Amino acid sequence: MKDELRERRIVITGANTGIGRANVHLLADRGVGHLVLAVRTPERVAPVVEELRARNPEGKVDVVQVDLGDLSSVRRAADELLEKGERIDVLVNNAGLAALRGQTKDGYELAFGTNHLGHWLWTEKLLPLVKDAPQGRIVIVASAGHYNTKALDWDALRQPTQTVSGFPEYCASKLCNVLHAKALAKRLEGTAVTTYSLHPGGVASDIWQRRLGRFAVLIKPFLMSNEDGARTQLVCETDPSLASQTGLYYDRSQPKKPSRLARDEQLRDELDTRSREMAAAFL
Repeated sequence: MKDELRERRIVITGANTGIGRANVHLLADRGVGHLVLAVRTPERVAPVVEELRARNPEGKVDVVQVDLGDLSSVRRAADELLEKGERIDVLVNNAGLAALRGQTKDGYELAFGTNHLGHWLWTEKLLPLVKDAPQGRIVIVASAGHYNTKALDWDALRQPTQTVSGFPEYCASKLCNVLHAKALAKRLEGTAVTTYSLHPGGVASDIWQRRLGRFAVLIKPFLMSNEDGARTQLVCETDPSLASQTGLYYDRSQPKKPSRLARDEQLRDELDTRSREMAAAFL
């Protein structure tokens, strides 16, 4: 496995903190040959780059700047990778935000615009490089929070965050993540590309610090570590037995039945169509 991973090129968003940072540590420990870290603030990921080079001196690490809440930034960053023309064996849509309120530069609700739409455009632009891989994978970090969403309010997606906590909007964006993986699986049938969405688990990440402030310490004993939280996506990224599976949702490293809405084929197709229309000017 380690020899095989030495030939892999993995591109991941949001690797400077939380489960993204833990994930790239695990990938480096397994000898992945080339890691590309797509982050909003490159200087903040510098310590991670040093850690990865220490863990895997033979591995290559690159950084690309991208703000997923700004579709013009997503297009620029994707074009930068496309110009290099290097295949992508695994595209990991890991970055995400929660407990924040607002609207993206392009006028979309902040969680939806960042967690889903920015990643939708990122994936669409980079898909040719994933198709170049012998067995390309697209891994989308969703959340069990998607079970809480009972409907997608299309009008609300074009407005600032409406709730005080921002948690319902976060859950809606995670439903979109699961639907995105399923839409890609349908569209990529007959190719060598497979897709996966997943719940990393209740992780002691900095999201809880933002949501609960100083009270976050009270729930920390009940949460898993970032390292444990990264293991399900590690399985989706590297497990050879998953090469023939596509479009499934994973929890605790095993396939799990997602919500009723996440299995709604009409909603899946409508979200994909609307996402394409929203991002059309940047494709």
